Amino acid sequence: MRFIAGNCRVGVLSCLLVAFAFSFVAATVLLTTPAVARAQEEGQPPDAPVAKTSTNPIVHFFVSIGIMFGLLFAAISVGMVALIILLILDLRLGEAVPTAFVDDFTNMVNKRQFKQAYDLCKGDSSFLARVLTAGMGRLQYGIEDAREAMMGMVETVKSAKDSWVSYLATIGTLGPLLGLVGTVSGMVGAFRKLGEAADAPKASDLAGEISHALVVTLVGVAISVPAIFFYTFFKNRLNAITTNTTNLADDLLTQMYHNSRKGAATPTMAADKGSAGIQART
Repeated sequence: MRFIAGNCRVGVLSCLLVAFAFSFVAATVLLTTPAVARAQEEGQPPDAPVAKTSTNPIVHFFVSIGIMFGLLFAAISVGMVALIILLILDLRLGEAVPTAFVDDFTNMVNKRQFKQAYDLCKGDSSFLARVLTAGMGRLQYGIEDAREAMMGMVETVKSAKDSWVSYLATIGTLGPLLGLVGTVSGMVGAFRKLGEAADAPKASDLAGEISHALVVTLVGVAISVPAIFFYTFFKNRLNAITTNTTNLADDLLTQMYHNSRKGAATPTMAADKGSAGIQART
């Protein structure tokens, strides 16, 4: 069921990504239509003077980003949101340490149902169950060997979850770098206008190129801020979950070990008492 639910979440997020990208391309193409072409469609001469009007900030935003950077930033943004949602669902203490699982395991150990407890751990995919399964598999060789096996599984599960968290750090690094690429591209366009102008270049043309470049930089920084925040947030949450899971797994394994030792010691003590009574009679 968890696998099916995970595939459903990924499918929905993929559909949202495709829909958002299609909408962004359509909006960008519509907003970047040249004013001269619109004037020709309306029957006006191409060289007719166009009155300057204040540009809509939304129109300026989409025009400045362009199709290439727009699709790139859209894909990164949707991927980041999808990753954050998946990590919120996965990095939960109730998901790593299910209360019902702990209660069932404790009851089975207290009733000395060790085989059922082991099967319960193998059938559960939670963080705690995987750690206990590794420890119980080595418990026959001693408690210290079992603890080493548990610690190895803890590091394995933590590394797998940490690899997903690290993608947020990558997004936080790529955002400003892509914004810098847009800034350099805009500055190149501004200097080209400055070099191609026979007379003094218009300040409005240079300001427009610089403004377009800074918009791309703004978007890149805006993407990196939540990525860095959630990276730190999930990193701390993963450390807390790992610590709680390790401590609880050690307590449960120790309880199981002592219960198994009590069961082995009881017949021995009874046999010793019986032999002592026989010797006393003779």
